[in-house]
Amino acid sequence: MTATQVDLDTPAGPVPGGGRHLNSLDGVRAVAALLVLTLHVASVTGEMYGDTEFSWLVAHGDVGVAIFFVLSGLLLYRPWAAALLGSGRRPDVRVYLWRRALRVLPAYWVAVIAGLVAFHSARLGSVRTWVEWLGLLSIYDPDPWWTGTGPEGLYQMWTLPVEATFYLALPLFGAGVAFLATRRDGDVDRRGSRALVALALLGSVSFAYIALTFWPTWKPTMGMHLPRYLLWFSLGMAVSLLAAWAKAQPGGRVSVLCRALGSSAGACWLISALTFVVASTELTGPRTLSGDTFWASCFKTALYGITAVFLVAPLALSDGRPSFADRALGNPVMRFLGRVSYSLFLWHVLVIAVLYRLADMKPLTGGFWPVLLVVVPVSVLVATLSHFLVEQPARRLGRRLGRRGRGERDQ
Repeated sequence: MTATQVDLDTPAGPVPGGGRHLNSLDGVRAVAALLVLTLHVASVTGEMYGDTEFSWLVAHGDVGVAIFFVLSGLLLYRPWAAALLGSGRRPDVRVYLWRRALRVLPAYWVAVIAGLVAFHSARLGSVRTWVEWLGLLSIYDPDPWWTGTGPEGLYQMWTLPVEATFYLALPLFGAGVAFLATRRDGDVDRRGSRALVALALLGSVSFAYIALTFWPTWKPTMGMHLPRYLLWFSLGMAVSLLAAWAKAQPGGRVSVLCRALGSSAGACWLISALTFVVASTELTGPRTLSGDTFWASCFKTALYGITAVFLVAPLALSDGRPSFADRALGNPVMRFLGRVSYSLFLWHVLVIAVLYRLADMKPLTGGFWPVLLVVVPVSVLVATLSHFLVEQPARRLGRRLGRRGRGERDQ
């Protein structure tokens, strides 16, 4: 009898989440990447600046960033959540960091080099440029040579230094949450409750940080630093904690809650969609990444977080039984797009820039649908090559390091 069959035979039923790979979450990655791609096509064509409802919706495709960050918090915090609630061991931090580096850096370096060579040849002799961009430090430059979030072909890359900072901070966050949750003896429920409070405090840092970006004067570059987005990461971590909690107490109240969420994808996705519609109004400020007022930025952060977590949670807490949600986002096409979504994110802006250069097209001159219909397949093709030629070899090396690390730890 397999482990899965044992779970199915327990009186409480399958464990929500269960720590296994979920194909539907690959589909969520694809959705996030395509939302960001659509936003950038809408930006370059000028569609996002129109007065129609569709223009407002596509202008808020940066909700894909919130989805990516929620997924990162969910997936990466899982071993810390399991260790906190007594169903696993904390990961080896060295192995974890090496695997993260091998997962992110090789494909990123290739895309950055291509972007700099293709569009910024005058900067190739600058050591500062190479250190900033290869070292994921571009968002910390107080006086950058580009405008906006980045130079042509690379302006979407600002999110990766944010991710990298979270990767470095996660072991500290995991240890801090564990300290607060276990400093007094308690059962699983008490530890889980304290951990949720700790994650709520971590998420609230986002709003305090937003206040700092506006007072005494607005400092827009601060809007690209990790504290600004801790709410989204902490929401993912909270879902991961709930899944580990349900596994530690299969018949407990949290397990019942997780099963209810895992079996209510339709209702959760409706909440997600309605929240996104509200976020796509003037309530969240102008159609740019950061609102120009304190309250607009707070509303955007909160609404994007709700949109992302209600999209992700029912899939992350699924008990593994076939469902409409699994078929919608876990089918072979979405799974494939999800696997190449990182490279799709890395390359699509460069594809847009090359298309406009080759076709001698001018920005903000329309043509949203024709440009989108070219950019999507070409970006997927380039992303596929990047995935199999760069990402996969690096990930295989990371898995070997992980096995070696576990072997050393067990000796």
